[in-house]
Amino acid sequence: MADHITRYDKMPIPAIDAHTRFFEAGVIRIGVEYRVLTDDVVAAIRDTLESAGGEESGKLENLDDCGVSLHVYGNDEGLEREYLRFDCFNEEPHYHYVSWASHTNDVLHIDPIADGDPLTWALERIRYRLPQMLARAEAHAVAAKIEPERIEAIMPRVMEAAFAARYAEAAQN
Repeated sequence: MADHITRYDKMPIPAIDAHTRFFEAGVIRIGVEYRVLTDDVVAAIRDTLESAGGEESGKLENLDDCGVSLHVYGNDEGLEREYLRFDCFNEEPHYHYVSWASHTNDVLHIDPIADGDPLTWALERIRYRLPQMLARAEAHAVAAKIEPERIEAIMPRVMEAAFAARYAEAAQN
């Protein structure tokens, strides 16, 4: 495993559906959520995280970060799962390859200096690299069924929701 990848054997903290706007595109569903991660938020779901199995628990304490999360779900024969997550956080932007086949969650950091704005970078990855990234997350069947024109059709609304979430939250603080 490369040094720039942290592999966990637990799935990432799930989206809060009530805080997430969803956009459908065939076998793909993209969720846009403004996420706040603090010790209090994690404490509310700690039992779920700790019962998920595996040895590596990830960072569950001293959390204080926030930003837009983009959740990419794929539907494989009626079973919907999150395979990619882009956490475009203010302090530690990163993304996840979530493999349900090997029950792993690989986390890679986004370098705002090299990659630019994490949210713009993440939206571009969804728009132009989604099949390759899904294959990397071992979601080959989902990647093979992507309809690029349907992804392209929802991207203006996904982008609008993502930037609206970022700026609405910034305006409140």
